[in-house]
Amino acid sequence: MSGRIGSVHIADGILSAPVWAALDAAAIPAIGLAARRTRVEHAPLLGVMGAFVFAAQRMNFPAGLGTSGHLLGGALLAMTLGPGAATIVLTAILVLQTLVFQDGGILALGANVFNMALIGVWAAWIPYRFLAQGKWKNFGYFAAAFLSVLASAAAAMIEVRVSGVALNGAVVSISAAVFVTTAIIEGLITVAVMQTIEKMNPGWLQTPDTRPSRAMGLLAGAAVLLMAVGVLFISGAPDGLESLVAQLGLESREVVHFQAPMAEYEARIAGGDWSRKALAGLAGLGMIYILCAGVGRLLVRHRSA
Repeated sequence: MSGRIGSVHIADGILSAPVWAALDAAAIPAIGLAARRTRVEHAPLLGVMGAFVFAAQRMNFPAGLGTSGHLLGGALLAMTLGPGAATIVLTAILVLQTLVFQDGGILALGANVFNMALIGVWAAWIPYRFLAQGKWKNFGYFAAAFLSVLASAAAAMIEVRVSGVALNGAVVSISAAVFVTTAIIEGLITVAVMQTIEKMNPGWLQTPDTRPSRAMGLLAGAAVLLMAVGVLFISGAPDGLESLVAQLGLESREVVHFQAPMAEYEARIAGGDWSRKALAGLAGLGMIYILCAGVGRLLVRHRSA
């Protein structure tokens, strides 16, 4: 599984050089633009939201047809932080996953950022803005998460096709079924999380309160619990993109350019299987919190200056 654990994380060697290079080049200015669009009042929330989504992404669940999926979190971040901050947080998560956990390729990092932190976030933001009002609110939450996953997956498959890989109808149909199932589950989870946030802190989404709150405490506690205990229940089935790679016979093309310190989300210094996974997850949780919180402070200082 090395290098391709996430449900739409692309490993090195899958995309052609022109494709990954173009997406690397396009992702850099896009991230800069997203940083400029980040609202300063949301900056203090980046650490907690980043940690929660990082933990949620680790929890692979069965998605049918012998595959698994997990929460991408683009919609949840877009709805709680706005699209600019959501892009920054997801980019930080993807960088950490690549460099520390070998989840996704380093040359394909721009493609993964483009697919999840840009396309996935904006695909969620548009239906959220138009539908998440009044009696349509929960439908808007669901539609945002559903479209975010499908848009990210579709972008990844298009990039594979543009890279010269033939996609036959049967493979596309099976992959589409897996991604639709994952999108439905993501939609349901996102609705539940948004409802919980609103119930615990009414009005928080409209006017975020960056002081310690019940919602922030719940998200932080859930992140720690998922990493400490949830790792025992992670599905070992291949994810959507991993299954697609196997069906297309592309596994031999995958390249690992360096050995990450906690590859496959395991801390080698620990003894048992659970302790290796839990320790790696908790370490990643701390790193992503510090990284996202640090970026938030830098943004606040830059705007103040």
